[in-house]
Amino acid sequence: MGDKLKVGILGGTGMVGQRFIALLENHPWFEVTAIAASPRSAGKTYEEAVGGRWKMDTSMPESVKKLVVMNVNEVEKVAAGVDFVFSAVDMTKEEIKKIEEDYARTETPVVSNNSAHRWTPDVPMMVPEINPQHARVIEAQRKRLGTTRGFVAVKPNCSIQSYAPVLTAWKEFEPYEVVATTYQAISGAGKTFMDWPEMEGNIIPFIGGEEEKSEKEPLRLWGEIVEGEIVPAASPVITCQCIRVPVLNGHTAAVFVKFRKKPTKEQLIQKLISFSGEPQKLELPSAPRQFIRYMEEDNRPQVALDVDYENGMGISIGRLREDTVYDFKFVGLSHNTVRGAAGGAILCAELLKAQGYIARKE
Repeated sequence: MGDKLKVGILGGTGMVGQRFIALLENHPWFEVTAIAASPRSAGKTYEEAVGGRWKMDTSMPESVKKLVVMNVNEVEKVAAGVDFVFSAVDMTKEEIKKIEEDYARTETPVVSNNSAHRWTPDVPMMVPEINPQHARVIEAQRKRLGTTRGFVAVKPNCSIQSYAPVLTAWKEFEPYEVVATTYQAISGAGKTFMDWPEMEGNIIPFIGGEEEKSEKEPLRLWGEIVEGEIVPAASPVITCQCIRVPVLNGHTAAVFVKFRKKPTKEQLIQKLISFSGEPQKLELPSAPRQFIRYMEEDNRPQVALDVDYENGMGISIGRLREDTVYDFKFVGLSHNTVRGAAGGAILCAELLKAQGYIARKE
């Protein structure tokens, strides 16, 4: 294993847990050495526990097949063998908050895909290109938890990845009102078409809790740290509708924006293609070289053609044009289980390692 950090996956048998394991195969910094799941999976090899439920396009990595799945509730036992963990557990919100803090108190950093801690004031919720500075709030969190190296960090909801980075790139033009409709893939619900055949040829105009997350979480990304807590930004005002569509992977957003300082289309495109952040500067292993690309074709981006751009870690934007009611409108596309879930969390962990927050246990 060399100098790689030892990683545990909490909730490793579910769809996002599987995505973590697939993406971490041959990772240059991290190696999966522990997988934890519910008591019913504990004691089985990972191959036995998952059985025929492996949902990734790639094969299950040989390196994890014979790992014996641990009981996620045996916190001290799981934490003893790893440097940090990724969390994708399927529990109630209160159970998730407790178990993630329990792991943190064993001096094991937790990088979570779950929503439970996204509004805990001293927990950073990060898109590494947007708000890497929010990691500084970890010091306040450690004081609250009584830890020296343990903490919880989270990534935001998958649905905002296709438009929040765009609005960040356009910040100097002061967007103040945004209308977004997201067309969300079924893998966002942890499903495939085999699990959810009624989604074929169907649209469901409701995804529980998704609209509030899509409207509020970008404001937390743009917030500031005040006295050890993240205070969300007040603007822009975002209103959102979220629709489930018969697509396996890829969340598309149709977005309308009003600006206080009126830009030209050319200025907006230039801001998109020149936008980059700490992951690009630091050349983190999972970072896309071109975070946001602009596509000139009228019929792009398309899920079938563009969802895997930059290995699923980049964002594709198209159909930028002036609007008759708002100033501009555009269409965005992001991979919901890569950039929007496991891949985004892995990039967060890479950033936190580069910043010195995640290190080998002594």
